[in-house]
Amino acid sequence: MDDTAPPPRLTRLTFHGPLSEARAARIVGRLARAAPATVLDLGCGWGELMLRVLEAVPGTTGVGVDVNGEDLARGRAEAAGRGLAGRVEFAEESAVDTARGPADLVLCLGAAHALSDAEPPAHIPAALAALRRLVAPGGRVVLGEGFWERAPTPAELGAMWPGAHAGELTDLAGLVDLATAAGFRPVWVEAAGADEWDDFESGYQADVEEWLAAHPGHPLAEETRERVDRHRTSWLRGYRGVLGIAYLTLVPAA
Repeated sequence: MDDTAPPPRLTRLTFHGPLSEARAARIVGRLARAAPATVLDLGCGWGELMLRVLEAVPGTTGVGVDVNGEDLARGRAEAAGRGLAGRVEFAEESAVDTARGPADLVLCLGAAHALSDAEPPAHIPAALAALRRLVAPGGRVVLGEGFWERAPTPAELGAMWPGAHAGELTDLAGLVDLATAAGFRPVWVEAAGADEWDDFESGYQADVEEWLAAHPGHPLAEETRERVDRHRTSWLRGYRGVLGIAYLTLVPAA
């Protein structure tokens, strides 16, 4: 092990969000039945769900858009390892006002903030308007977006991300209402369970926690420890059991 290297990043995660293998398989199965010819993944990270759709629907092509070059490199390597390199492009660019699309399937998983410069709570209607523009007639959108499982207390809000406030998200019914107001019909409504959240949050930090235990004197150890401790506190004292994430499969209304 290189004692001078920085901590590894997100190697324990398959998906960059609270999404189980079982739920992902069900989502991909439903999407594959619609046989999309083109897929657009906005704020894609390494594009795991997009790659699985491409595997499930021979001939389908995809484009993933993100500003994180490290994640995109991981996506390209995954695509090459699965024989999909000729069918997918990973583009390092902003998704705000993107000229990509329209596509038969548009994915936006935990990345509504990447579609506009609007501040919460306006970011969700803005993202839905962008998704409505980017999906082809008769196509599908899968939106993974946050909502409040219950109203957060002041103490919980204080432990969350900087500036967290109760008005920046709605409940699940309100999120679906925003989707219908944007010109969609909700074909499938589901939300991540507690086990999916715990698996994601633990996997998000597992690499770094092990690295910290093995490298207490590393030059990056102090700032890394502060960062992961702050994130764990935000999760366990702030949004655990309060913040949900919905996976909405939407079709554009004629």
